[in-house]
Amino acid sequence: MGDQQQAAAVDDQHARPPKVGDITIEALGELSKALETIHRVRGHLYSAHQLVGGADLTLDRVVRLLRGAGHDEVADRVEHELLGRNVLPGRWTFQIVEEFDDGYYAAFQEIERDAREKLAGGRRHIYEAEMKERRRTHGMPGHEATP
Repeated sequence: MGDQQQAAAVDDQHARPPKVGDITIEALGELSKALETIHRVRGHLYSAHQLVGGADLTLDRVVRLLRGAGHDEVADRVEHELLGRNVLPGRWTFQIVEEFDDGYYAAFQEIERDAREKLAGGRRHIYEAEMKERRRTHGMPGHEATP
C-alpha cells in the first residue's frame, strides 16, 4: 500500500504540494489535530491557574470570617496550611503554566511546524481543505470554497 496522491483543496494556500501522498497528508492532519488538543490543554491549564488563584484569594475572606466568628484555631489552619500553599512541590500554578509553555507546548508546536515545513512546504490544514472541497456543494450558497 503506497502513499498515493489525490484530491483538490479549496484554494492554493491549502493545496497539496506535488508528489505528497495521502498517507503523508493524513499524518500531518492527525499531527495538527493532536496539536489542537494540546492548545486546549494549555487553555485548561490557564483556567486552572486562574481558578486556583481566585480560590486562594478567597481564603483571605474565609480567615477573616472564621476569626470574626471566634474560630481562631480553624482560621489559623486555613491561613498557615492552605493559604499560599504550593499546588505541586515547590510550584504555584503560574510556575506550572510557564514550565508547560516553555517545555512540552513549545516542543510540540516546533515539531508540528517542522513536519509541515519538511513534508508539505509549511502549508497548514491540507487534510481539512481537501475534506471541505469533497463535502461542499458547488454552487450552493453557504458552500463557497473561500470568502
